[in-house]
Amino acid sequence: MHRWSQLFIPTLREAPADAEVASHKFLVRSGYIRQLAAGIYSYLFLGQRSFNKIIGIVREEMDRIGQEFYLPALHPHELSEASGRWSVMGDNLFRLKDRKGADLCLGMTEEEVMTEIARKELRSYKQLPQIWYQIQSKFRDEPRPKSGLLRVRQFMMKDSYSFDIDPAGLDVSYQRHRDAYCRIFDRCGLKYLVIDAHSGAMGGSQSEEFMVYTPAGEDRVVSCEKCGYAANLEKAISGLQPVADLAPEGNGEPLEVHTPGMKTIEDVARFLGVSPKNKIKTLALMIDSKEERTGEGARAHTSQPGSRAVVVLMRGDHQLNEAKLSTALAGKETRPMQEDEILQLFKSPAGFLGPLGIDWAKSLDETSKAVLLVDKALEGRANVIAGANKEDYHVKNITPGKNFQPTAYADLRSVATGEPCPNCGSTLKMDTAVEIGHIFKLGYKYSQSMGARVLDKNGKEVTPIMGSYGIGIERILTAAIEQSNDENGFWLSRQIAPFDVVVTPTNVSDQKLKSTAEDIAARLESAGYDVLLDDRDERPGVKFKDADLVGIPFRVNVGKKVTEGTVEVVRRSTRESTDASIGAIAEYIHQMLGPAQKQK
Repeated sequence: MHRWSQLFIPTLREAPADAEVASHKFLVRSGYIRQLAAGIYSYLFLGQRSFNKIIGIVREEMDRIGQEFYLPALHPHELSEASGRWSVMGDNLFRLKDRKGADLCLGMTEEEVMTEIARKELRSYKQLPQIWYQIQSKFRDEPRPKSGLLRVRQFMMKDSYSFDIDPAGLDVSYQRHRDAYCRIFDRCGLKYLVIDAHSGAMGGSQSEEFMVYTPAGEDRVVSCEKCGYAANLEKAISGLQPVADLAPEGNGEPLEVHTPGMKTIEDVARFLGVSPKNKIKTLALMIDSKEERTGEGARAHTSQPGSRAVVVLMRGDHQLNEAKLSTALAGKETRPMQEDEILQLFKSPAGFLGPLGIDWAKSLDETSKAVLLVDKALEGRANVIAGANKEDYHVKNITPGKNFQPTAYADLRSVATGEPCPNCGSTLKMDTAVEIGHIFKLGYKYSQSMGARVLDKNGKEVTPIMGSYGIGIERILTAAIEQSNDENGFWLSRQIAPFDVVVTPTNVSDQKLKSTAEDIAARLESAGYDVLLDDRDERPGVKFKDADLVGIPFRVNVGKKVTEGTVEVVRRSTRESTDASIGAIAEYIHQMLGPAQKQK
């Protein structure tokens, strides 16, 4: 039997000064965690019990579809070099050297290690499909650790990887993971949604995130309440209300107009008496084929040999979505052009830039010329206004596809609240959310670059296709707290709470109350429930506050009513209290919680 008096549960009445979100405040106050350094936390008794239950659920569901491995967290740099992530991940990757000077890193995920095993061990299509997973600590040199366990430098992750002979097989493995994730989050008591997502640095094609709405979230989710459409802002699309084009002026050819000192979209629109919707916003960017580090990890922004100019045109009132731009550029990162680079390409200072007079690349493969990407919102527009590539001048009567030829049109803009749903036309809303899981169809990115090959049915050597699937163990707990808390603490579903019930005698000096509480705790424990007996010699108010704080779903108050053969049972989530017979307390808890969980 677990007795509170014998346990280390360091509850606090006040939250730490730097705690801004509910989960951070309550995880510290309830004694679940303690900070060791920025973004690095120790998990104490209650926290570890909860995490063990979460891991048990994850492991049980993953064992239904895959096989558990345990892989090194310390990786030789050659693996990340082979996949390209050694350079792509930049400062986010923890890097170190061993005593012989060899480069190593701490793993953020395990694509490379899993692919290395597949490369060496898988030989034939007969060995596929394979789904391998592990649950282990991961590391990310997070530049701004904050919000408790939501943004950290060391975290627990369930990451799994599928290897299939063809895309049809990957579809099956992907769906099996999607179904398993839904079962996991259902069992953890989370209210979640599944949304279209951007693959980011992981690469790949189809990608979905499992999200929980909370003000503490740093992801923005666009959704439609009518038809259920939902997507991460990085991937979201919307309909657009029609915009009336300006009438052509003069003979309809490009017409320079003097706009002295007018550099911003708003200033030019106001000066010319037009809407920003009739203006073109020109964004001048660079892709560096090679980056050099100076100082403390800063990147040198001088143009390198092979650097390439990328110019993006947006409607004047729209904002560029950097994730969509990265997708359009096959994952390449961009930076703003410097003043000398702007002058070299546009022959004009910033503030008056536009697409005319420049020989743009006809495709992304034409590397000798600058790329011009035009957002789809400008496709089909006519007589818009752009910079003239001449100080203090803009140009009217500009029509994309007629006066200049884009390298490509692409969806590059961020969706805004209030725009029409792309499916049903209803108004879209935007909320903040926390990501708790993410699934990717990786494709051939890692298996191809690292040389994994198997023989197909015809004896031909082919590259297996991969999927990657992650769950943040801490994210499950923090999301649960974010969606289930009040001013006094939080409550968890019994599947992930450290205990099912806390039995609280109001006065341990009263032998009758003490012995009755111990008897109730023993009977509930014999029935298979996780029980915490609060046998501390404290005032009832102190005990009740602590019980409300630490996330246990039910409290049994053993007080004066024992003379009547009853105790008070309090449901933490609703504060609803009812009297229950002491003799039938196990049956009553069974009605409230359901059957006891099998303890492992």
